[in-house]
Parts: sequence; structure tokens; C-alpha cells
Amino acid sequence: MKYGLVMEGGAMRGLFTAGVIDVLMENGINFDGAVGVSAGAAFGCNYKSNQPGRVVRYNTRFCRDKRYCSFRSLVKTGDLFGAQFCYHEIPKKLDVFDFAAYESSPMEFFIVCTDVLSGKAVYHRCRTFDDVELEWLRASASMPLASRVVEVGGLKLLDGGISDAIPLRFMENIGYERNVVILTQPRDYVKEKSRSLSLIKLAMKRYPELIKAMERRHKMYNGELKFIRSAEADGRALVIAPDAKLPVGHIEHDPEVLREVYRRGRSAAVESLDNVKKFILQG
Repeated sequence: MKYGLVMEGGAMRGLFTAGVIDVLMENGINFDGAVGVSAGAAFGCNYKSNQPGRVVRYNTRFCRDKRYCSFRSLVKTGDLFGAQFCYHEIPKKLDVFDFAAYESSPMEFFIVCTDVLSGKAVYHRCRTFDDVELEWLRASASMPLASRVVEVGGLKLLDGGISDAIPLRFMENIGYERNVVILTQPRDYVKEKSRSLSLIKLAMKRYPELIKAMERRHKMYNGELKFIRSAEADGRALVIAPDAKLPVGHIEHDPEVLREVYRRGRSAAVESLDNVKKFILQG
């Protein structure tokens, strides 16, 4: 029996996920593998390196730093979240990621990106985090309109949430029979068609298949929620989700707001902890 962890994205809603996984790590909950999408990948990789507290620490430290996230960065570089600063300078120098612990951990870690030429999901296993792998991580979290297309592995990639926002089906298909799923929207959330579609069509007109994926994204997402509810009813999945809409947007420069979202994640994890332990032991 293989146990997996599935982490949805959602930009700064990912601080909820950070709170959840920190509690799980602190309580010695181990998974055979994990998959993260967008912020779920960028923050969730700290599970494999066993670094609770790191995500909330560097986000609250740098959320007001223009190198981290700013419209100035978007205008100057094409990336709202500074590529070099966020994905290279922070993990290597300013809040060091434990690359050695990551590589030595037996846990498999996958990230999801979207191929802009096909509009389809690309699943990539990160065995290490060298400069190339860090670019895969950046690609997974690169949102249309807020990021440049990332070229890595011979592919042109953007945010994995476009094509597979909550990849439980992927984990089941590769042999993970029981999975904990962390959502960053409440259970009753229903995704609607993006209000930015007209801008996306204009900006991404070179990539018609990506536009098609964006047009059907809400249907994909709501279908995945339906699949997750079915898996939960069958006992194959255990879901941890916020009990109400999180008080944060894609961008947040107030560290106290980020701490509040993180605290909500911790609270949800504490409430679910006994169920998580039973879910794993009963397998």
C-alpha cells in the first residue's frame, strides 16, 4: 500500500497548505510520495526536505520586498514573482533549502506543469533541485499574464493548475492507493469561468491549445472536485480543506494576513490529525 499527498495550488492560499504540512511533519506523518501544483509544489517540496516553518518564514520576511513580488518586477522582467530572487537567491542564500535532505529522502515528489503548445498536463518527478529542477518548479507556479513562459526540458510551460489543478487521479494511476488531499478552497467551492479570458486570449494568442485549456479550466476543476468526493466516499482519499474562503488573494504584502492563513492551515491539520493517523494505519 502506497500513501500519497496531493497539494492544490492557489498562490498565497498556499500558506494554508504550509500550515497543514508543518503540523503533519511535526507529528511524524510520512508519505511515500507527493504531488504539488503551482504553490502546492513551490511550498510542498519542503515536506520532502523536512523543513517545517520555512514557508511561512520566508514568505512573511519577503512579502514586502519588490524583488519577491511586485508590478515593478512584472514590468521589468515579465514575472510578477521575481524568478531569480524567488527560485534561486532565496533557496540558495537567504533561507536555505536543505537540498541534501531532499535528495536523501525516499519520498517521491512530483510537480505538475502545463505544456502551452498542447494545453496538456506534464508530470515531472524532481529527484533533486539543481538549477534545472528549480526551473521546473518555477514553471509549475507561473501563472498566465503574471509570468513568462518557462522553457525547460525541451518544453514551453506554465502553471500546472491550468490542466490538472488537483492531481488525485494522477497519483492513483501511478499506484498511490490512499491519498491525503489538501485543498485551498472550501469543500463547497464551485469554480467559474475566468474573468481574465479575454486578456489571456490576447496575450497568449500564439498558443491556441493553451487558450482552449483555459476556457475549459473551470469544468476540469469542478470535475476533479467531484472525483475527489467520490474517492473520499470510497475511503481512498482524506481531504483537508479550509472551512471558509481564505482571506487572501494571489498577491499579499501584509505578513499578518499570511500568518493568519498559515494558522488556519495548522488548525485544520490539528483537527484532522487523528483521522490522518487512522487513515494511514487502516491501510
